[in-house]
Amino acid sequence: MSTIMNPVGPQPASVYWRRRIVLGLGLVAVIAIIMLIVFRPGGDTPPVDAEPSTEPSSSVSGEPIETVAECDPLDILLEPVTDSNSYASGVQPQVALKVTNVGTVACSINLGTTKQELRITSGSDNIWSSKDCQVDPVDAVRELDPEESMQTPFIPWDRTRSSTSTCDTTRSQVGAGGASYHLRVYLGDLESESTKQFILN
Repeated sequence: MSTIMNPVGPQPASVYWRRRIVLGLGLVAVIAIIMLIVFRPGGDTPPVDAEPSTEPSSSVSGEPIETVAECDPLDILLEPVTDSNSYASGVQPQVALKVTNVGTVACSINLGTTKQELRITSGSDNIWSSKDCQVDPVDAVRELDPEESMQTPFIPWDRTRSSTSTCDTTRSQVGAGGASYHLRVYLGDLESESTKQFILN
């Protein structure tokens, strides 16, 4: 039965062309969707046949970081240091050494007790040395920037004369009452140009 809403019989040619166009557009859309799924632009996963990256890796197993060169002795200023210029009776002087990089580039230097010596003298008489009774010396390599200074920890001097043969014995006190003593310091082959004078009362 033919009705106004659902006519039967042949349709005009324009209707068939519209149907073909709609069908063709639908087919193109389906193909485009399939192409997008298979070949996603900007995807996170690279193609299987992609070239491997030749950029250097920043992993822990990479090249070691280059360290600075050892300090040139001519670029190191070595100075003796005391915590005071004069000491009351019974007070132990605290002695140390200070190094300064007077060069123009950063460098490294061993400030450990394996290299350092602090020596106290009175005139030409060697009174005490930090090397005489040293126990378990250690290395301590440090980097110094240009014009940078570092000081070693203070070591107490017990006001006695030292020697390698008296480390386990009781040693007598040196003269005081205004007596003058001098501290000179060494670091490997380096030696301070001057001494630091101090007074024992």
